[in-house]
Amino acid sequence: MAKFKIITPAGASFTVAGGGYDDEMGPLEGMEAEIVEGPTDEDGFIAAAKGADALYAKGIPITKKIIDSLDNCKIIALGSVGVDQVDVAAATARGIPVTNCPDTFIEEVADHAMTLLLSSFRRVIEQDRMVREGRWREGRPALLKIPRLMGQTLGFVAFGHVARAVARRAKPFGLRMIAYDPFIEELVMPEYDVLPATLEEVLSQSDFVSMHAPATPEAQGMLKEKHFRLMKKTAVFINTGRGPTVDETALIKALQEGWIAHAGLDVLEQEPPGHNNPILKMDNVTLSAHTASASARFDPARKRRVGENLAMVLSGRWPISCVNPAVLMKSNLRRWQPISMERGPNS
Repeated sequence: MAKFKIITPAGASFTVAGGGYDDEMGPLEGMEAEIVEGPTDEDGFIAAAKGADALYAKGIPITKKIIDSLDNCKIIALGSVGVDQVDVAAATARGIPVTNCPDTFIEEVADHAMTLLLSSFRRVIEQDRMVREGRWREGRPALLKIPRLMGQTLGFVAFGHVARAVARRAKPFGLRMIAYDPFIEELVMPEYDVLPATLEEVLSQSDFVSMHAPATPEAQGMLKEKHFRLMKKTAVFINTGRGPTVDETALIKALQEGWIAHAGLDVLEQEPPGHNNPILKMDNVTLSAHTASASARFDPARKRRVGENLAMVLSGRWPISCVNPAVLMKSNLRRWQPISMERGPNS
């Protein structure tokens, strides 16, 4: 019988089908740990997870009801940056650290944000459609209405790791950059040739607004109708963060009524979107299916990080990444020390 039992919902989200748990189990080797799949309905999962040493959260919400039913749980580990599927406040109240993977796919998301920026600005999908439909001569006149990219302003709403990586990519294009983030010291921004600004300044001055706010209760519906009305009629709105941070009804209205010119969206308020979502039929929207983080190294890297966080806590050490660090100060966990495990790049 295994010493440590880790329960996870059967099935997975944001993963490669049939991938198994080899990558997660790598850092747990020699610890007599096992990952066991449980039911995906709340009551069934509660019954399976009651005495578990750890939860590997994926696929279903880890609610307060689930968390309050846990008798022995030492950690709730996530394989994503976002932690909105876990009731972090409930976990904190129970003294359970919640860990995520904040840095395993920063570069991929930054690449995707820059791709959406460029493809939206140069109307790549529209141009492709013109060629395929025999409208060759319409392509050049359409782009003659668009200014040169160099000298345009890119504004960031939130300036965390991904936004900083986007800034590094945008600098060679000659973009002026500004950012709003009340949680970041202003001295950090000039290191990336980014000037600090208010939210109103970012929205009103930017030719591109790149949304990077996390899915926290405070950021829910952060950008509303009044914010889109501040933006330039020629502006492009990019979101590779979280769909619920934007009032999608307001965004749709802004696109329909010409308050802004275009949107490049990797995330939506509801995923996948309903077939009647107006965004799906808009020519001035470029879409991708919440795939910004995907790459060949995406799954192995984030799964190794899940295993590392599990291994650290189950062996009595502080985890590498914890979203509710206050619980660690009250715990018996030892501060982080290197342990014998193979570490992946950027892990």
